[in-house]
Amino acid sequence: MKKISFSEHGGPDVLRLVDADEPHPGPGQVRVAVRAAGVNPFDWRVREGQFPVDLPAGTGLDAAGVVDEVGAGVDGVAVGDRVFGEGIDTCAEFAVLTAWAPIPEGLSFEEAAGYPSVVETALRVLREVGAEAGQTLLVSGASGGVGSAVLQIARDRGVRVIGTASAANQDYLRDLGAVATTYGDGWAERVRALGPVDAALDLAGAGVLADLVALTGDPSKVITIADRAASEHGVRFSGAAHDVPAALATAVELITRGALRIPVERSYPLAETAQAHADSQAGHARGRRVVVV
Repeated sequence: MKKISFSEHGGPDVLRLVDADEPHPGPGQVRVAVRAAGVNPFDWRVREGQFPVDLPAGTGLDAAGVVDEVGAGVDGVAVGDRVFGEGIDTCAEFAVLTAWAPIPEGLSFEEAAGYPSVVETALRVLREVGAEAGQTLLVSGASGGVGSAVLQIARDRGVRVIGTASAANQDYLRDLGAVATTYGDGWAERVRALGPVDAALDLAGAGVLADLVALTGDPSKVITIADRAASEHGVRFSGAAHDVPAALATAVELITRGALRIPVERSYPLAETAQAHADSQAGHARGRRVVVV
């Protein structure tokens, strides 16, 4: 099968399309013929060497596809089912999933591949930051995949959201129900003018933690998924996934009743995964980037 792999850490140019042995599911796993794979910041951080991995390594965490092998002890899913979920080395023609759910009616493979890890992350950080109905949540870096999910889930729960993003993405944030403002000089003052902030999320790692702590008045009310200097500000870094199957079930419920929709900003063929990584690192996304297999 064809698979994206890298044998050294570095920039997007270390990624190669190679021939590889097909994987097979172990107990509690399924294999899918991958139709699309989501591209996440975690993918390029692993590629750069920010997280340990044995080399050579594949890339990709999220996928949508058709089940073609079912591991021992798995029930409720059969060969031929359309599923989306999280797995191992999903930028490939076949991948093993460790958590999955049926793709909601009306969702394409490309769209479905954009949901798994961002919805899990959004649900996790919303739980950890503790924003409640009637409160105001500030989201720094709100237009990407996780931000898109956070804004819609928070709105569904009755939380008022202020989102920061580039000037080009202001209308996008408003369409998702947020009060929008821009990055750049004076951004914290612009946020203050919009009213008190009860909690804050840093989704971009743009060096804003000190300002977020000042705006909330309490470092325990700030969560980051992107700034490794979190402890210097007394802020919690949230990086480890929790209950992925439960998050996928919640995603299905939200999508089915029209409370959550994450657009695909751009799709790339498998051979252009390096460009997908480069574009992901450049930021300023509006939704998700996915690789089509």
